[in-house]
Amino acid sequence: MTEKQLLLGVNVSTSAAPGADPVADARNAEDLGFDFVSASDHPGSARPSYETWTLLAWIAASTSRVSVLSRVLGVPFRAPALVAKAAESLDRLSGGRLLLGLGAGGDDSEFRAFGLPVRTPAEKVRALEDAVRIVHGLWSEPSLTHHGTIYLTEEARLEPKPAHRIPIWLGTFGERALEVTGRVADGWIPSRGYVPDEALPAMRARVLAAAEQAGRDPAELTCALNTQVTVDDRDGADQFIGPPAKIADSVRRYAELGFTAFNFIPSGEDPAGQVDRLAAEVLPALRP
Repeated sequence: MTEKQLLLGVNVSTSAAPGADPVADARNAEDLGFDFVSASDHPGSARPSYETWTLLAWIAASTSRVSVLSRVLGVPFRAPALVAKAAESLDRLSGGRLLLGLGAGGDDSEFRAFGLPVRTPAEKVRALEDAVRIVHGLWSEPSLTHHGTIYLTEEARLEPKPAHRIPIWLGTFGERALEVTGRVADGWIPSRGYVPDEALPAMRARVLAAAEQAGRDPAELTCALNTQVTVDDRDGADQFIGPPAKIADSVRRYAELGFTAFNFIPSGEDPAGQVDRLAAEVLPALRP
């Protein structure tokens, strides 16, 4: 995989606190040359925040080139059939710029607070697979009846169909969830910090093996890495903390392992300054 094919994105805060302007941040990221912007999904936060779908729609309407990634929508928050409808609408209205990130849902307190079912880890994985199959089915079938273990549809119809296949990236970690990713998803987006860095190659191998066992071409799956990053003239202990050349080298090492997309979450006291430094000092080293 060559550097020319790398997708480079940056996190946009969902903050609705005074002074925050995630839409302006997304426009700035587009102007700086990032390929996509992403937003997390925690609607039950005690801190002032925007709902992710609504924010991404506003960002897409306020930009012209940059893709938008949900990183990642918690499946238990929304009925999968409605996610399929909303995703098709957002992708169509944005001119094909949606990357649909989904996850099984990690923080049970958020679901409990909103009166939603709190499922076991195994149920969450089954629900995630149901959700992807429902979304893909509604995007491709005239009518979909799906009797899953968690979610179902009865002769559900969705029109118009997407103009092209909208990529679905899953944020997964456990063995069964990784296998689901390989069977049904278009990409895998783990976050550094949830598992040791040295475990990522084996996890990626499990995803690709599951794809192959399902009769799919593993090469068609995108492996994206979600990572915090700090550009600093002083070196840091983490491989994504330090001078620009070090950050670029770290990206290249993961690209050699098969990761072809990177979502950067700027850390430190000046996230906006970090985005500027990434664009000016790191991205050029990764572009052809």
